[in-house]
Amino acid sequence: MDSRDKRGIRRLVRSFGYAIEGFKYVVTKEANMKIHVFASFVVILASLWFRISLTEWLVVLLLIAGMFSLELMNTAVEKTVDLITTKRHPLAKHAKDAAAAAVLVYACFAVVIGILIFWKYIFFS
Repeated sequence: MDSRDKRGIRRLVRSFGYAIEGFKYVVTKEANMKIHVFASFVVILASLWFRISLTEWLVVLLLIAGMFSLELMNTAVEKTVDLITTKRHPLAKHAKDAAAAAVLVYACFAVVIGILIFWKYIFFS
C-alpha cells in the first residue's frame, strides 16, 4: 500500500467523522429532526409488532432514510443562508422555503405510504 492509499483511507475516515458530527448536530439542535427520529422509532416498533414483510421493511427503511436525508439537507440550506446574510432577502426566503417544502412533500408522501402499509395490519389482523 503506498502513501496515497493511507491518505485516502484517513480522508475517508475523517469524512465519516464529519458526517456523524453533522447528524448528531441536527438530531440534537433541530426540533423537526427530533420529531422525525421519534416518528421513525414508533414506525420501527410498529413494524416489529406487526411483523411486516421484507418488502414493506425495505419501503419503511427507505422512507426513514429519505426523511432524515431531506431534513439534513434542509438544515444545511438554512444554516448556509443564515451564514451568508442576516438580512431579510426574498432569495434567502425562497431558498429556505423551497428546502422546507421538499421536506413537507416527502413527509406527506411517507405518511400516505405508511398508511397503505399499516392499514391491513391495524384494521384486518
